[in-house]
Amino acid sequence: MAPTDRTATVLIVDDEQNLTTLYAAWLEPDYDVVTATSGSEAVTKLDSGVDVALLDRRMPETSGDEVLRELRQRDVGAQVAMLTAVEPDASISEMPFDDYVTKPVEREEVHATVEVLLERRQYDRQSREFFSLASKKAALESANEHDTNEYDEIVDRMAEIRDEMDRTLDTLTAQQAFAELDVAPGDGRG
Repeated sequence: MAPTDRTATVLIVDDEQNLTTLYAAWLEPDYDVVTATSGSEAVTKLDSGVDVALLDRRMPETSGDEVLRELRQRDVGAQVAMLTAVEPDASISEMPFDDYVTKPVEREEVHATVEVLLERRQYDRQSREFFSLASKKAALESANEHDTNEYDEIVDRMAEIRDEMDRTLDTLTAQQAFAELDVAPGDGRG
């Protein structure tokens, strides 16, 4: 783990205090951890200092889904994993999360999720969207929800992004090839 990851801040949101305490204990040796035991408390702790948020979906009063919407409206910039016992269904296709992890989870899975999300923060918008869609696709497949229009839309959008990336790479490769053919000033060939 890179030293900069040690200063990353992880917001853990779950209405079960024992789970926030457990996840915090797992993560605190490597990250700054902030916890919230309700959606409304989480909303008060959302700021640009949060690098990763782990959100439970099913909470009284303010759900994790609502916290996610608020986080995206504020454009905090945090990567978000829904860390929940709620089995995914087609409704997740419109949710703007970056990863979907179904409880129960082990220490290694929580750590790996945070590390992957921190790495993805470095990616461009298009790559982050692709990985978010891939997470939704995998979650729907694990819940046997792959025969839906939402699933098909996710697969289609992933293909569009792949095509866009291929075109970008082709353009960059062509530009590099032409740049290599350019004659350097003063070399007698120009």
